[in-house]
Amino acid sequence: MAQEIRGSGTREIHARLLLDSYRRLTGKELLRVPDGANPTAVIEEADIIVLSHDTEQDPVLNYGNRAARALWEMDMETFVRTPSRLTAEPMEREERARFLAQVAERGYVDDYTGIRISSTGKRFYIVNATVWNLVDDYGANRGQAATFSAFTYI
Repeated sequence: MAQEIRGSGTREIHARLLLDSYRRLTGKELLRVPDGANPTAVIEEADIIVLSHDTEQDPVLNYGNRAARALWEMDMETFVRTPSRLTAEPMEREERARFLAQVAERGYVDDYTGIRISSTGKRFYIVNATVWNLVDDYGANRGQAATFSAFTYI
């Protein structure tokens, strides 16, 4: 069953998972979190899009920051109940599945470009997204995440 990221403690754990996994796999910082700042708030208010899905057979989105929810035109409750595959049009889903398998094998890919669709049917082209595996401190797979800042409506 899909696990929604709820409660401030759970959200902070997930925020740290996003940040730490990104750093471990890419060698870069996803976002700068100032000393004493709440990482959850930093990710939530970032100008870049940050989203993630769980490890289900048919993964379900479990987090999207403010920018991601605005782009996909969903509130948080809707966002975290959406199967990840529905962020792509039907004709794009097979390619998306192949790409996510590649990420699972490599750990991350930092040059993904593809077409996605919002909840209201607006199509957009994302450019140079980084997609990475969410791996906790014990090596357990917790899902996959993506970030990007460049997109164009088509």
